[in-house]
Formats: sequence, structure tokens, C-alpha cells
Amino acid sequence: MNPTKGLAALLAALAMASAADSQTPRPKSLRLYVLDGGSLNIPDTTPYRLKKEEIATNYMSVVSFLVVHPKGTLVWDTGAVPDSAFPPGGGPGTLRYASSAKPLRAQLASAGYAPSDITYLALSHFHWDHAGNANLFAGSTWLVTKAERDIMFSEPPSPRTEPQNYSALKNSKTMIISKSEYDVFGDGTVVIMAAPGHSPGHQVLFLKLAKTGPVVLSGDLYHYPEERKLGLVPTTEFNAEQTVASRAAVEAFLKKKGAQLWIQHDFNAMAALRKAPDFYE
Repeated sequence: MNPTKGLAALLAALAMASAADSQTPRPKSLRLYVLDGGSLNIPDTTPYRLKKEEIATNYMSVVSFLVVHPKGTLVWDTGAVPDSAFPPGGGPGTLRYASSAKPLRAQLASAGYAPSDITYLALSHFHWDHAGNANLFAGSTWLVTKAERDIMFSEPPSPRTEPQNYSALKNSKTMIISKSEYDVFGDGTVVIMAAPGHSPGHQVLFLKLAKTGPVVLSGDLYHYPEERKLGLVPTTEFNAEQTVASRAAVEAFLKKKGAQLWIQHDFNAMAALRKAPDFYE
């Protein structure tokens, strides 16, 4: 046997074993990691029909979520600030009126995952503050409605997007969701639910967590908790009537399931959540 070839084979085998050992084992039950995407400094709250003195803070949180299931992984929303916008020497990254202290890839790594480990990507909707790092997951299967995909790649692009931050999804393996509920792993623990209105194909995510209990991640069904309390619909919705109907359907679902609603842009509520590498189960 050629000693050079033998050494090469040995090194390859060791590399494969090392890679296998480094993989994070899949848990026996559902886990949810919260990834901190920073904040949005909203200068004018009138589109939400709220005065600054009527709300706890004008800031909105930006969060993404890593869902880890025994059968695979799902990333829900990808933040506002792309990792490429962070300065090489360290410091916060910014985009428009968003600021973030932590790149998304590093937060995934803290939980033991890389973008290549993610089975599925789902965005609540296509707006720039939810799709900032979508390109990181171009190798995942993208779960999206036809209406949402169509508007993402329409010409001219919507002013509510940064198309370059999700352009790689155009060639991703894609699963078009055509039903009002899509059971991601087939056991009822991770379900994408249609909630159009804020955007054409806006979605929320239901999670059945064994210890935490059932949770719905809101996307932009609401932005401020006061908006939910007062029943206010922003003036900038894609279709306000659809938003009203979607809210009613989700509120009925929450009551039926006894589920919590996590308003993703609720600055104070999201700040109180434990962040990766900690998790909820």
C-alpha cells in the first residue's frame, strides 16, 4: 500500500470521526433557543396609532428562534442586521434604525449549531427586520407561502425589504405551504399557521413545549403589547381586514390551547427571556 495514500485515508477517517463527535446530539424532546437580534429605535409611533406616552417604550426588540426537534431543526426569522454588517474588529452592527450587539452565527454556535445544521428556514414574513440573515440558510429547506415568495422577488422590490439579504433563497430547496396549518415535523409540536394581513403570506409559529407549555411566536401579528390591549391595527398593514381576521383566529386558538403569545417586537417581554445557549423546553 502506498504510505502517502494510507496516511491520507487515515487523516480523512479521523476528520470524519472528529466531525461526528462535534455534532450536537438531538434532544429527546422539543427545545427552543431565543437569539437576540438587538432592537429597533422607532422614531414615530403614529403608524401604530399610539402616542409615545401611551407605551412603555418606543423601542422594539428583534429576535430570532432556533427550534430543535428530535427529527431536525428550524430557524424562525433571522433578525434585522446581517452578520456582514458587523465591523471586523468588533462592535455593534447596524442597518437602517436597527442595532445589534451579537451576530446570529455566533449565537447559533453558542448553542452548538452552524447554519449548515439547520433543516428548515421559515420567516414570519419578508420585511427587512425579519430576513436580515436569511442568506445564511440558503442550504436549508425554505418553508414559505406562494404569496410571500412572490412579493419577495417582485420588481421593483418592496421598500420594506433589503432584497440582497435574502437573495440566495431564490435557489433554495423550497416547500410551498398551501394550507392554513403546516405541521413541520408531523407530530403537532411545531406548526406554522397562516395569519395574513401584515404581509400577503404572514405566518405565526405554534410550539408545544413540554415544560414551558404551548407558545405562539407572533411574527408581526402585533408589535406593541398596547396595540393588542387596545385592539389597534397599524395604518401600514398590507391588508387591514385580513389582519383583524387573523388576530381573531389566533386569539381563539390561544384560548383553546391555553397558549402564551410571545410578541416578538415587545421590547421588555423579549428582554426578560433567557437567551442562547440557554433554552426552553
